[in-house]
Amino acid sequence: MIEAYTDESQNRIWKLRKAAIPLLMSLEGDPKPYPFIEDASVPPEELAEYVGKFEGVLDDHDTSAAYFAHAGSGTLHIRPILNLKEEGVESLHSITDDVTDLVLEHHGAFSGEHGDGMARTEFNPKMYGDELWTAFKELKTAFDPEWLMHPGNVVYRDGPADPGPDSDRGVGADNRDHLRYGPAYQSLEPQTTLDFSEEGGFSHLVELCNGCGTCRQTDSDVMCPTYRASKEEIQTTRGRANMLRAAISGELDEEELHSERFQSEVLDLCVGCKGCASDCPTGVDMAKLKAEVKHEYHQEEGASRRSKLFANVDRWAAIGSALAPLSNVAPKLPGARLVAEKLFGIAPERKLPTFRRETFTDWFEDRGGAAVPESDAEAKVLLFPDTFTNYSEPAPGKAAVEVLEAAGAHVRVPTDLDPSGRAAFSLGFLDQAREHASANVEALAPLVREGWSVLFVEPSDAVMFQDEYLDLLDGDGVEAVAASTYGVMEFLDAMRLVEGLDTDAPAEQLTYHGHCNQKATNRDHHAVGVLRRTGYAVDPLDSGCCGMAGSFGYEAEHYDLSQAIGNILFEQVAESPGGTVTAPGTSCRTQLGDRPGAGKPPHPVEKVAEALGE
Repeated sequence: MIEAYTDESQNRIWKLRKAAIPLLMSLEGDPKPYPFIEDASVPPEELAEYVGKFEGVLDDHDTSAAYFAHAGSGTLHIRPILNLKEEGVESLHSITDDVTDLVLEHHGAFSGEHGDGMARTEFNPKMYGDELWTAFKELKTAFDPEWLMHPGNVVYRDGPADPGPDSDRGVGADNRDHLRYGPAYQSLEPQTTLDFSEEGGFSHLVELCNGCGTCRQTDSDVMCPTYRASKEEIQTTRGRANMLRAAISGELDEEELHSERFQSEVLDLCVGCKGCASDCPTGVDMAKLKAEVKHEYHQEEGASRRSKLFANVDRWAAIGSALAPLSNVAPKLPGARLVAEKLFGIAPERKLPTFRRETFTDWFEDRGGAAVPESDAEAKVLLFPDTFTNYSEPAPGKAAVEVLEAAGAHVRVPTDLDPSGRAAFSLGFLDQAREHASANVEALAPLVREGWSVLFVEPSDAVMFQDEYLDLLDGDGVEAVAASTYGVMEFLDAMRLVEGLDTDAPAEQLTYHGHCNQKATNRDHHAVGVLRRTGYAVDPLDSGCCGMAGSFGYEAEHYDLSQAIGNILFEQVAESPGGTVTAPGTSCRTQLGDRPGAGKPPHPVEKVAEALGE
């Protein structure tokens, strides 16, 4: 028994209850538990005998079922597991026939709560008898003489058995009609660049969407940011999955799949937050699907100037740093933002990143490298110099070094690694992302086998190593590197190094906004734990995406939507009882910092560094 006395714990239980059906539908392979006879009800005193005979029907059809719900009222939801793409369609029909006989034998009704409509129309004469069946048809005729409105729902004109090709039987008179999947359904399994074996293939990942609509729930968790702001069905995970299902089944031709409309109105409005991978009960990972489809699009149609610019942001940031401070003046010149909009489609309302002449790696080298000798260290860590920390905002990197060394870690900042590949991956340049991943794994695998850990200040880069690298590469090397990769706050918490810190946090309340990628991989809670053990009072927001999402918020056509998503977060911040806002993600801090009168929030590791004792 689980006792739940707080709103939070009660909501978790209700959330599990709501997720029950979608979770059942996430079974591996094509056989799924389908709801065609699931709410049959019999008197409670006859339920046990009824269920026993129901299991006999399942045995006769060589299948099993999922069971759940409220047996106390005589309704035990039983969903037979069938493959409706193959012979399961005929089993669906014959099981229904057998179970309706069984329900009548036990003085029950085969629609205890979900209605007698389309899937059960064929069996209504059996259930209700000639007298009531005739009355139903007379009532239908009285209000709809031509039977134009929703034909075939509850009643039909002809008999259920082979009424002939000219029948006016109508939709729903046979529960084998109009299935999402049936014998005629065919899906293409495309050759993919990413590894989809974990999901059973690209097509299976698409088909995991069963239409439950959890992605339309906007009161908690992460997904789906664009739907939360627009309330447009096509911008839900379900809407995008339905479009992809239409594509792999041939309903949507290749020309439409590669059309500007499909790319811009469907795929490009997925911000890659990965929230669906964790929040969707069946685990439809739209960010991964989008990356694969965008890669194919680039291969067939080419990539835009702007996409190439953002995919190579590390290269341009390095140039910007080398030319600083001159490079910081150029965007402020009259007409510069208009040129950026015309040439690259960058929103003129956005402030572009600034660059530091002294990079984070330069700073670390100039200070003399590690302060804690390797022989005396509690841990050996490689602090990855991500693009933004290295070239634009080194303060969180410096704070991470200070905190890690205070915790007894031997810290190195490598200078011979590729960028993580996050930018290229998110924009669908998978070959480029794989090159970066391969180079980094080759360099790091020998070190992690010697006991080194790879740490990141930037959450999206950490998750790139932990998750997406496993989709891009295979082998022991990438698995070792992924297993040894951490966000800096995650590492402090997981390795219990925070307990060794001498901290004296000020009497300050913090409002914490976590990063979507870390929430999706169940790694976001570590930062809150570290901050609290450091001495801060922390209010962690139940927030979704900030709306910036890497390059998304810089794109001119997406600026308004980015701001609309951001306003949802801004309202949560305003309502929070906490104080200073802190966020680990570069994009998040940029979006939050663009609020009128708001300064750029600190990274959580900076708050830990502030609390260190002398």
